[in-house]
Amino acid sequence: MNKIKKDKILGSRRFSNYWWAAAIFIGGFSFFLIGIESYLDLYFNNSYFLHHQNIFFLPQGAVMTFYGMTGVLTGLFLWYTIVFDVGSGYNEFNQYTGIITIFRLGFPGKNRVLKLQYKISEVSSIKINIQEGLSPKREIYLKTKDRREIPLTKVGEPVSIDEIECQAKEIALFLKIKLEGTT
Repeated sequence: MNKIKKDKILGSRRFSNYWWAAAIFIGGFSFFLIGIESYLDLYFNNSYFLHHQNIFFLPQGAVMTFYGMTGVLTGLFLWYTIVFDVGSGYNEFNQYTGIITIFRLGFPGKNRVLKLQYKISEVSSIKINIQEGLSPKREIYLKTKDRREIPLTKVGEPVSIDEIECQAKEIALFLKIKLEGTT
């Protein structure tokens, strides 16, 4: 029987993040170009790139430039998180050493790597938290004997209730601890 269980956690390199980063950056850049072109049109009375019609710098062009800069900066931030794969990592449950390792990558800097280690003997249970509604949450927590709850699931689209229950059950059976749930 295998005594090491390792679950990979997908970080920010998901298809939806690529889609939103590209869409926001391209949309923001387009707004910025039209805003700048309307500003240049004040002085040169000539449409250069995008051939806009009846967009004056004040107020439309100024607002479009502001929204464009906001979109470009937001898009660049999303690409930054994708390049550095923020949030990725793994959960390792090792029965040989009796250690549970939770590893995640963050933003570059001195605290880029988050590595938490707990002894299996310190863990009291695996907890499932399911909340339905507009923003549903389906999470698995590692609950320690001193009542701390450490999240084990990835952030993103919620998985099905059956799948989250199956994952939690596998971890609880592997660690030979109880499983508790809240809804």
